[in-house]
Amino acid sequence: MNLCERHAHRSLERPALVVALDGWVDAGLGADGAISTLLSSGPTELVATFDGESLIDQRARRPVVHIVDGVNRGLTWPVIQVRAASDRNGADVCFLVGPEPDFRWNPFTDEVINLARDMHVRIAVGLGAFPAPAPHTRPVRLAATAPAESADLVTRVGIVQGGIDVPSGVWGALELAFAEANIPAVGLWARVPHYVSGMAFPAASAALVDALEPIASLSFDSTELKTAADASFRQVDDLIARSDEHTAMVRKLEDSVDSAEGNPLDIGQLPTADELGAELERYLRTDSGDNGPGDSEG
Repeated sequence: MNLCERHAHRSLERPALVVALDGWVDAGLGADGAISTLLSSGPTELVATFDGESLIDQRARRPVVHIVDGVNRGLTWPVIQVRAASDRNGADVCFLVGPEPDFRWNPFTDEVINLARDMHVRIAVGLGAFPAPAPHTRPVRLAATAPAESADLVTRVGIVQGGIDVPSGVWGALELAFAEANIPAVGLWARVPHYVSGMAFPAASAALVDALEPIASLSFDSTELKTAADASFRQVDDLIARSDEHTAMVRKLEDSVDSAEGNPLDIGQLPTADELGAELERYLRTDSGDNGPGDSEG
């Protein structure tokens, strides 16, 4: 069964492929904010559509029904697509977007690789973000994952030292499949302060967008994301300043990052991500004078 319907589109010259499928770890909505900015930066063209009936659990990712005056006007179904666009310099780029498949990862991966080969994709870049013991007062740092064949790309971004076994998103399978197809691939992961990981953190999105230039030679404007980030910083600063405990936590994080990036950090005496995240959410709900980070995201 063919999982991918291809659509007529303009000829593309060795595009990069940016992958941002929602459903896996995306702390601070880093990848979501980044791909939204990329897709809205100019016109896009539909390249391919994947069969949602075969790949998506409709009860887990329900369609949206549009009701006007009690009349059902139709449904919007979750869909996985590849869309083509150009960056500010005219370089071709494709975006693989939509929900992460719930089923049939291997056939889905095969279809993506076949499409990438036919389009002569020169590099594949995955976007994501994870909670990290990092302060919001320092620039967002990125970490990278890649198959052994693209290990040089990891060293150009940032390495999380040591080994770890964690559940994988479909990007993990795509990385290995791209390597087998001799297509360079790298996953870019923004390190989001753990205490704001449950809400929009536009600085992470901006860091991901900006990283596309040195990694994939793609140039996009992140100005709106950085403006939104400034607003979110001010709100978090205000909350942190109200608590001596939270202020001490941020200073400890700053000291750790400043002294040696990547060193283990003992945060056992600090508020947990859930504790501080819940307090931040309460603050943002009650502080109606400013837009919350989610409202100000680009």
